[in-house]
Amino acid sequence: MLRLLHRKPAPPRSIERDVVHLMLDDGATIEVRRVRDPRAKRLKLSVDERGARLTLPWRASLVSGDRFLQQHREWLGEQLARHAPDDDAAPWAPGVTSYLPLRGEDLPLHWHEGRFARIERQQDGIHAFLPTRVSDVTLRGTLRGFYEAEARVDIGRWLPGYLAGLPRAPRQIRLKVMSSQWGSLAPDGTLTLDLALVLGRPSAFEYVLVHELCHLLQANHSPAFWHEVEARFPAWRDERAWFHSEGRRLKARLRGLLAED
Repeated sequence: MLRLLHRKPAPPRSIERDVVHLMLDDGATIEVRRVRDPRAKRLKLSVDERGARLTLPWRASLVSGDRFLQQHREWLGEQLARHAPDDDAAPWAPGVTSYLPLRGEDLPLHWHEGRFARIERQQDGIHAFLPTRVSDVTLRGTLRGFYEAEARVDIGRWLPGYLAGLPRAPRQIRLKVMSSQWGSLAPDGTLTLDLALVLGRPSAFEYVLVHELCHLLQANHSPAFWHEVEARFPAWRDERAWFHSEGRRLKARLRGLLAED
């Protein structure tokens, strides 16, 4: 009697990361994050506010990746120049930073000595109270907490008006620094929004909230989904165009202030 031998499936490979250096046409040498991803199906080169990234399928050779980089040196230089950080993306520093972005405005920042680290919004701008000695971790955490609190004020003002007609309310709403997305809705109903939204104009923030809420009705981007968005937020095209022109700068600005990689 023949016995069939069943081969055990190979364990899934993990993502591997390293850095490769590349000289551009202008003579500048840059670092490219090289990622070997088992899920990747082709070579891919991308650039964002964190720099350049080369993604390789598991079976692709390093030589083919190097050749791919050389072929796209001119494009890389153009994209990196486009995403170069400006002075607005510098980390916030006690006594140095003179304003903070909030809801599409740059508000004056006033520094004070205080027993505990805290930030308050007042009529004449933003006031930061800090002890004489404060760690970088506390400094970043205080600013992040301030932005989260301000974002939740906006969400709390908008959300009730959009709940009617939805099958349910979001299970919870989380705020985090997102690398590329502006929001997402998990299968369990958890809604995640990019913290950078509170830095930009409020109408863009509100649109992202509506966009994700509509996924409670349509878990896709079908014509039916966009019909739901249109019914609740007719100006969504204007906000999407704004993200195309300002979105990367907005994300880079928050990452710079929080000194996040």
